[in-house]
Amino acid sequence: MTCAGRAMAVLTSGGDAQGMNAAVRAVTRMGIYVGAKVYLIHEGYQGLVDGGDNIKLANWHSVTNIIQLGGTVIGSARCKAFMTREGRVSAAFNLVKKGITNLCVCGGDGSLTGANIFRNEWSDLLDELVKKGRITDTMAKKHYNLNIVGLVGSIDNDFCGTDMTIGADSALHRIMEIIDAIMTTAQSHQRAFVLEVMGRHCGYLALVSALASGADWVFIPEAPPQEGWEDNMCARLEGVRHKSRLYVSPMHILIYIHCVYSHDRFGLLLMSYNILGVEAVIALMEATPETPACVIGLSANQAVRLPLVECVEMTKLVQTAMNEKRFDEAIKLRGGSFESNWNIYKSLAFLKPPQSKSNFSFAILNVGAPAAGMNAAVRSAVRSGLSRGHKVYGVNDGFLGLANGAVFEMEWHSVAGWTGQGSSLLGTKRTLPNCHLEKIVETISKFEISALLVIGGFEAYQGVLEIYEARTHYDELCIPMVIIPATISNNVPGTFFSVGTDTAVNCAMESCDKIKQSASGTKRRVFVVETMGGYCGYLASSTGIAVGADAAYIFEDPFNIHDLKTNVEHLSEKMKKDVQRGLILRNEKCHENYTTDFIHKLYSSEGKGIFDCRVNVLGHLQQGGAPSPFDRNFGTKLGVKAIEWLSEKLTENYRQGRVFANSPETACVIGLNRKVVSFTPVTELKEITDFEHRMPKVEWWLKLRPMLKMLAKYQTSFNEYVPGEIEHVTRRSISIDSGF
Repeated sequence: MTCAGRAMAVLTSGGDAQGMNAAVRAVTRMGIYVGAKVYLIHEGYQGLVDGGDNIKLANWHSVTNIIQLGGTVIGSARCKAFMTREGRVSAAFNLVKKGITNLCVCGGDGSLTGANIFRNEWSDLLDELVKKGRITDTMAKKHYNLNIVGLVGSIDNDFCGTDMTIGADSALHRIMEIIDAIMTTAQSHQRAFVLEVMGRHCGYLALVSALASGADWVFIPEAPPQEGWEDNMCARLEGVRHKSRLYVSPMHILIYIHCVYSHDRFGLLLMSYNILGVEAVIALMEATPETPACVIGLSANQAVRLPLVECVEMTKLVQTAMNEKRFDEAIKLRGGSFESNWNIYKSLAFLKPPQSKSNFSFAILNVGAPAAGMNAAVRSAVRSGLSRGHKVYGVNDGFLGLANGAVFEMEWHSVAGWTGQGSSLLGTKRTLPNCHLEKIVETISKFEISALLVIGGFEAYQGVLEIYEARTHYDELCIPMVIIPATISNNVPGTFFSVGTDTAVNCAMESCDKIKQSASGTKRRVFVVETMGGYCGYLASSTGIAVGADAAYIFEDPFNIHDLKTNVEHLSEKMKKDVQRGLILRNEKCHENYTTDFIHKLYSSEGKGIFDCRVNVLGHLQQGGAPSPFDRNFGTKLGVKAIEWLSEKLTENYRQGRVFANSPETACVIGLNRKVVSFTPVTELKEITDFEHRMPKVEWWLKLRPMLKMLAKYQTSFNEYVPGEIEHVTRRSISIDSGF
């Protein structure tokens, strides 16, 4: 795609949101990459109306070293003048004067609605400028069409059609940091905290924070409490306090979270944004006069094009439903994920003793390396199982613990405070079951275990596959089994994402930002950073896109010495000009001979006299720390859905006083595939698994790698880039639970 001679501009409007700078950088560099002139409009719509120095031509280095910064470096302002006809006439004049006919707007629903009005009025605005003599008729004809693309920048996550708005995830991180910080005081004094979060008329931040922290009460605009809620909340507070003392739960915390605009029923008072930015440019360059204005949204972490008008209309329906006190409908209109979050929160926050005990018991174990979010999955599974009347066992140290009988019964308060803790509180090992099958069978028989929930990485998947294949020898192994993928490597077949992967990418990204910052004020320097992940390059690739790396070497994208030489020469040319720092990522097993030390020495030698080179191995830093909001939420939701599935399979396969489940459909991996949570039999996954390298044979995220090269200014074939699809925004489309 070549767009020489075309001009485009980008502005940020409304409130600022973390991630806007990443989007601005991606739009700017991708625009330049395809040959367009790119202008940065400072101070939002106000700068567009005022013109002059507020509209500046950008070059590649105009957006250097901004990807990790919060806010927006080009400024944002709410503009009353743009809401008037006169203001929009001035804005049109300023665009025509620069030859700009493509506009990318990053902001909330108000900003995007204003952009759509501006586009619809465009021809009339030009006619008015011609009549007033401010532009010629020739200029009007030359600029007869204005293309608009929106990027939703808002911490509220209140825009229908996209899984996540720019800034929402960062806002959740800030909230969780605060909650984690006050937890020690809460547990020391048995003190209740009331925490107010932002979100305007959308309860997303409050709800997900409550789910991710295990809060005991939450107020959101979409679900006001029933009459008499004050007494219920006080009773809840008193009841939990006494039970906390009784069970001596060391991590118990009482947090009441409410959205700043919550009310009662009587009406009383950094990998994804780059994806988005690149797709915005492609959508603008492909647009025709007949193309409707669109918003670039996220669907299962992939960019999609959404009709702007459909998004705005659906978003307005939510507020209308709340104004008319149709709160159940408002929750549905927020989308399947919001509704699922709300239902899961209610089921986990309040202990509802089952009407009767079931005949079933299941065991939960962690297998493989620890991953942040494992404990959240265990907590939700335990409480979901108990609420259904099942007996729940915890197993220490994975399959080895199951073989050794390290099994204990778990209660509701056994998992209090587990959501925010990293690593594995149950204990985990990589041991596979094949060498211990007879002892595992003995333990299953002794404790009358009816089902297994295995939470872990590739070893968990491989271990359940081994148990399934041993069913022909042991009837005791004919029980339902499900794996919740939990690993920083994201290498388990049957899912786009694993629990723990998001936290690992965040850790790697934060480390890379600090590493680059360490060279501030020094001479030109290149850092070679090694990431974990085994043979799977997801961690290195995602981190590379998020931090703006110059290269990311992975096993799935083979490279040779000529490629390395090209990369060094390319970086050397950049460093001779305005670039001060370079970043090279290397997956730990990307190549047998081209080790991290080798690449470090190569760059050091070839860059001599231009830049110096340093090496950093991130190591187990990527496994530690508190889980991210996404991993807490994702683990919690998968835990509940896994127990629902196991309960169904137990009922279906209960005959003559015992469970006998030997079909392939009773041993599955639960995973998020695109936007659908699905259960895939391990026997099906075996055919698409590379067991030698411990990963799927086909990996969905590889199609994102061309973007890494484009934004690093490599001349690569544009045909490698897969553009986003058009998705219409309907009640049916938003009803899907995307897992976020």
